[in-house]
Amino acid sequence: MSRIIIKSPAEIELLKTACQVTKDILDQMNDFVRPGISTEDINIFVHELTIKAGARPAPLNYRGYPKSVCTSVNEVVCHGIPNPNIILQAGDIINIDVTSIKNGFYGDSSRMYFVGGREACSAEAVRLVDITKEALMVGINAVEVGKQVGDIGYEIKKFIHHLPQQYGIVRDYTGHGIGRNFHEDPQIIHSAKQSTGAKFKVGMTFTVEPMINLGTADTVLSSQDGWTVRTADNKLSAQWEHTVAITENGIEILTA
Repeated sequence: MSRIIIKSPAEIELLKTACQVTKDILDQMNDFVRPGISTEDINIFVHELTIKAGARPAPLNYRGYPKSVCTSVNEVVCHGIPNPNIILQAGDIINIDVTSIKNGFYGDSSRMYFVGGREACSAEAVRLVDITKEALMVGINAVEVGKQVGDIGYEIKKFIHHLPQQYGIVRDYTGHGIGRNFHEDPQIIHSAKQSTGAKFKVGMTFTVEPMINLGTADTVLSSQDGWTVRTADNKLSAQWEHTVAITENGIEILTA
């Protein structure tokens, strides 16, 4: 049974404060991400910025996760663990997933970065990152009071399947409700049937975070660390994420 927690306007404002901490950290990544740094360097940077903002990094010690941020490079779909031995190379693509806790609320967002700039990356990598970002906005634009949660995944699936190249839409990992808890109902599946799931209502807050693979949609969970998720065929994956709220005035992207 779905237990969607409806937020008041005041609660949405508090959630937005946490989301803006996350946004500011991701903004600063634009200048920080470069060839030669390690993903552990990113972890330290995120941790220090989070504390400086008067917030806490939500991933740290969450169900045993050992770091303050998720860093997913190339074929890693999500939940990549920062490591001093993972050194970024020109031409890599990386997803950095930041969640900040402030005033008791969780602000969750992730972005893709081109290591060494767009010009250093392959055309197929650039295209994958760009269409994934577009898929995120297609999903968010599907949100409307009276429609249903499945409409997000339906519109993303329609968008991706109409592209000339075949991409895989990950179903194993999803978006989620968010607020005073890291993960709440509803679950947001990014490839879904139209007019399925809970109806959108004012006061709902959740993430939209499509993961698109260059090859198959299938994923493999690391047996070594229990967190790192990779594409089954070792082809590239990309992800973009925003936290959104449904207000009386429409849809607001809290992490923008």
